[in-house]
Amino acid sequence: MNKSYFIYTYGCQMNVHESEKLAGILSGMGYIEAQDVSDADIIVMNTCCVRETAETKVYGHLGRIKSQKKPGSVLAVCGCMTQQQGAADRLVKRCGFVDIVIGTFNQPRLCDYINEFLHTGTRIVEVWASENDGDCAETSNVKRSSGINAWVNIMYGCNNFCTYCIVPYVRGRERSRPIDDIISDVDGLLSDGYKQITLLGQNVNSYSYKDKTFIDLLKSLESDKKYRLKFMTSHPKDVSPELASLMAQSKTLAKNLHLPVQSGSNRILSEMNRRYTREQYFDKISRFKQEMPDIGLSSDIMVGFPTETEEDFVQTLDLVERVKYNNLFMFIYSRRSGTPADKMPQLDYATKQKRIDRLIKFQFEISKAVAAEKIGKVYEVLVSDKTDGKCYGKAENDIAISFKSDTVNVGDFVSVKVASAKNANLTGEVI
Repeated sequence: MNKSYFIYTYGCQMNVHESEKLAGILSGMGYIEAQDVSDADIIVMNTCCVRETAETKVYGHLGRIKSQKKPGSVLAVCGCMTQQQGAADRLVKRCGFVDIVIGTFNQPRLCDYINEFLHTGTRIVEVWASENDGDCAETSNVKRSSGINAWVNIMYGCNNFCTYCIVPYVRGRERSRPIDDIISDVDGLLSDGYKQITLLGQNVNSYSYKDKTFIDLLKSLESDKKYRLKFMTSHPKDVSPELASLMAQSKTLAKNLHLPVQSGSNRILSEMNRRYTREQYFDKISRFKQEMPDIGLSSDIMVGFPTETEEDFVQTLDLVERVKYNNLFMFIYSRRSGTPADKMPQLDYATKQKRIDRLIKFQFEISKAVAAEKIGKVYEVLVSDKTDGKCYGKAENDIAISFKSDTVNVGDFVSVKVASAKNANLTGEVI
């Protein structure tokens, strides 16, 4: 009887893709995916630490897993949380039932660690301070689970050191993959039938390999094959007018941009070490809107950063109103030990909660208005799901549209005219 594995994934798209790589490693060892953690012979927790709540959730989950896992199963914890200084030691002291603890840099060696533990029965705690391979070697076997979309890492790490962020400390400095390797990966995925490729990096715009830039990479991925190319995440300080022009002219690049602003206050942006002003952000957004009037825009906004005043928050509301995002990812600032912001004067939770509630309601009305403006327009939709004759997909500007069709299938590109909008949900008809 085949042995099985179960993977828990916390955090961002980078972690989702890394769990696909971990699944590929385990599949290569002969394990099959279990439907329930209680049936698994190998349990892997791929953790996140971008917010304190994520770490708290991991510890709570570990307590439940202790009673759920069957005797003899192996429990491994990896990822950003364990990469933090001292975190691995705290974990093994608090959770003596964890068998393997590794960080972000040595996850590709999971197979070796499992085999070693099964042979010796001795707990393994090994967290590398950096990658041994400076050329960003990728796992060859990836067990993908994202439907029509395939994730492709183009770089790792971050050099920005925003004062609230733990990522540079747990992911290391920026390291870009060879451009030929990325092109080869994308060509292979297109040959396998994937219709959307999403390039991943902590800051994709700073991609640099030898004399090749992010713009060079995007140009190299233009293709006669029908597919949609996306990327995330971008940093406003690195987004160039050349990118706006390229996106407008490209037949491959999606016409949407996720550009995290974090705050609308210049004072707070300075305290965050974001290295741009609200005026510079507006200028860059305006350039993209000039090139693509119907571009889809999304962003991240953090509420309640240390010392944020009511005036700072009102400036954030003003920015949101002026930009008019399709989607906005909103969250309360969560202090992280080891970051400069952790030592700044903190706001009380009640104030942060009231502000996030106001921002959510504010953006909800904007999303409704933006959606209503789409009625009557025609978009090319890439179908990602179909249930009982109802199709779901996204246009090239990332707006979500549902429609009914008996002939359209998942993975098809189809022209759809938007017929109605309910809140931010669009319904269309196939042309």
